[in-house]
Amino acid sequence: MRAAIVLVMAACATPRIAAPRFHNAAPVAAVNDRLDVPVQPKPHESLLGLYFFDGVFGRQVTRALELPRARRALGVNALDEVPDSTWFTNRIGVRELSLDELRRGPLVAGSPEPHKPWTILSSKRGGVSVGFVIRDARGEKYLLKFDPRGQPEAETAADVITNRLLWAFGYNVAEDYVVHLRRDELVLSPKATTKDAFGHKIPLDQAEVDRSLELVEIGRDGSIRGMVSRILDGVWLGGHPGEGVRRDDPNDRIPHELRRDLRGQFAPFAWLDHLDVKEHNTLDMWVADRENPARHYVKHYLIDFGKSLGFMATDAHNLRRGYAFEVDYGDILTSLISIGLWTRPWEDRTQPALRGVGAFGADTFDPAGWKPHSQAYLPLQVADRFDKFWGAKILMRFTRAQLRAAVEVGQLSDPRATDYLVDTLVARQRLTAQHWFRQVNPLDAFAVERVTKGHALCFVDLALRYQLASAVATRYRLRRYDRDGRLLSDDAFLAATERTCPPAILPEAGDGYTILELTTTRPGFSGSTLVHLARDPVSREPRVIGVWRP
Repeated sequence: MRAAIVLVMAACATPRIAAPRFHNAAPVAAVNDRLDVPVQPKPHESLLGLYFFDGVFGRQVTRALELPRARRALGVNALDEVPDSTWFTNRIGVRELSLDELRRGPLVAGSPEPHKPWTILSSKRGGVSVGFVIRDARGEKYLLKFDPRGQPEAETAADVITNRLLWAFGYNVAEDYVVHLRRDELVLSPKATTKDAFGHKIPLDQAEVDRSLELVEIGRDGSIRGMVSRILDGVWLGGHPGEGVRRDDPNDRIPHELRRDLRGQFAPFAWLDHLDVKEHNTLDMWVADRENPARHYVKHYLIDFGKSLGFMATDAHNLRRGYAFEVDYGDILTSLISIGLWTRPWEDRTQPALRGVGAFGADTFDPAGWKPHSQAYLPLQVADRFDKFWGAKILMRFTRAQLRAAVEVGQLSDPRATDYLVDTLVARQRLTAQHWFRQVNPLDAFAVERVTKGHALCFVDLALRYQLASAVATRYRLRRYDRDGRLLSDDAFLAATERTCPPAILPEAGDGYTILELTTTRPGFSGSTLVHLARDPVSREPRVIGVWRP
């Protein structure tokens, strides 16, 4: 009996670690969600007013009554990364992008500007800004939009700049271009249509076109600056729902509110102040596979970025935008409790007096406190620190030169505006990383490498790489555990460098499954990451098979 008690006490005293276990297999790099969808899924379209009402009021109540528990994101591989899919393609997160490649972005057909005149086919679908669907002289179709009167260059520049950056980040976007035209280069088709207040198609006449153009910015010489977005290939299916899946798309298997690639948009959207986030600014297309046109699947896009880079606050003359929801219950309650004495975070917000620049700055930017126009889009509301860390580490890969290349696509006439936007993007980029790299242990790029005395597990400290923390004040501690989570060794603290390579010692028996716990400590922060190693079944070489961030 005494011996049994001793054994139990010894077992209880042995340090163990609870963590998921990973299959000894190479991490998934791409998801095959391009399986044939032979029947066109039904379009998903909701009335904008009803969508916002449900997102701001109705669904807020019902979701609260459901008492949902916080859940980690799905759609990630064993390395806690997002694999390629019809939603997301790893670009700057995994490889270098040339400046020319970043400037081109998703461009395929090219700008319609050399191919005039343009024929107006209809007014644009949805929204309140002026726009037309046009066909250029080649037969390519585009959505044409303009800068509002009195706000030259700002909306069109914001759209194409954000378009290029989100494409480089990894999202599917349309082909957007800044263009210049004159009134006589727009020709109204005799079959052109618009929609009345009830959504019914009616003829679009010349008088209505003229009335619409009175609302846009026109130069003294009669020139008009616009932004065109090429109509996407495939069949229009409307935006994707922010919650649940498309039930008639067999490839759509992860509830959208749990997708890392959607939840992780929080960090880049906050960085770019992309406020107009809603289902209506996403677009699904039923497309034919390029290699086998008989096969079809659904591809998912982000569209319409003109309200980013501070323009939504400028356009609405409302500096709350980005700091509070349109209907913000937290702010309402805080204001009531403080009897209106609460100093609101946007009260010191300013707008630079630069042509083409909205209320976009870094002085009052809070990466964690940023809020889109509405809380209706659920993935952003349930995003956790791991999702935001994922987004932050990708956006930090943009260099100043790459950011300048993207800003230059906006064709701003004032060089000071270009410089200002680049400086502000860099400042907001660093503020974003400074915050989210303190919420999760910012170790990354784990890889086993052969060294003189065996193998080493190399990793990069992102806070040190981007000079957001001091190496002198940073230490790492390495603990080794077996497959069952039993402690094998507890090494002394390691000196920190941007890239550190401690020994990777695995048992020879079996696949050598070993868990390494790397703990980072520096002033104001302590956090761990669990890296799972095993021997390749064929080569017997150690490799990383999983990463878990507690």
